[in-house]
Amino acid sequence: MLSVRGVEIRVSVRPARGRLAATPPLLLCNGIGASFEVLQPLVDRLDPDRGVIRFDVPGVGGSPLPPRPYLLATLAPRVADLAAQLGHGRFDVLGLSWGGGLAQQLSVQRRSNVRRLVLVATGTGTLMVPAHPRVLSKMVTPRRHRDPAYAREVAGLIYGGTMRTDPECGAELLHAATRAGPRRGYYYQLAAATGWCSLPFLRMISQPTLLLAGDDDPIVPLVNAKVMARLIRGAQLHVYPGGHLGVLTEAKALAPVIDHFLDLPDMRHTPGPRPRGWSRPTTTSHGVTWI
Repeated sequence: MLSVRGVEIRVSVRPARGRLAATPPLLLCNGIGASFEVLQPLVDRLDPDRGVIRFDVPGVGGSPLPPRPYLLATLAPRVADLAAQLGHGRFDVLGLSWGGGLAQQLSVQRRSNVRRLVLVATGTGTLMVPAHPRVLSKMVTPRRHRDPAYAREVAGLIYGGTMRTDPECGAELLHAATRAGPRRGYYYQLAAATGWCSLPFLRMISQPTLLLAGDDDPIVPLVNAKVMARLIRGAQLHVYPGGHLGVLTEAKALAPVIDHFLDLPDMRHTPGPRPRGWSRPTTTSHGVTWI
């Protein structure tokens, strides 16, 4: 547990080693209502030499409630300070779903700290192609994180992908070795993103960026990632067959995509208008195909 600007945050650190000992660690920003244990399937499949930092958002998992609600714009610098306390002034960031919003905010607000950006199953906030109302209605409470039977019931509807045929996977993923924080922590997360929208500043993201999006994601329809890929300069888009939590359920296939992107040689990457004739990029599992 670390105290960051007066707020206690539960943290897990896997130190870098071997060939990646001098490489900035990967900071993982989790989805709404989930403790960092949910990310274990991805961590297990990433290069074992890669340093990984995970944390529970204040009021979620093992992190106690903060003294007052927060915004993404106030949480982002706190997260950067957390990394600094661990000795990392520069790091890569991966944001999943709600955590993708935090990662976008962090990449602009503390751009000197962020080397590379990975956005997974995420969108642009209030201005985006929304989920179906039936899906959104299941997202307004943390019940799926607290009731395994309910998680099993709704997994296919809200997460799509393999959970349509194997809803038990959803219950196991959300409840195996995870910690449920207070309900108010979930509502603080919802409130933090209320009114937030990244569309006005996507062109300001200057870090090399990889977008991962599933072709069967009921929460964040694929079109959102395609829009973001057009607005973030030089972004790479990798579309995988699967749902909202594909980076966890199909970590064996997607972790190498992430590792490959993070291992690409650093090049000068500055914001600015796209050149004439720019095409939308997508990625294969090991590279970029321009279409």
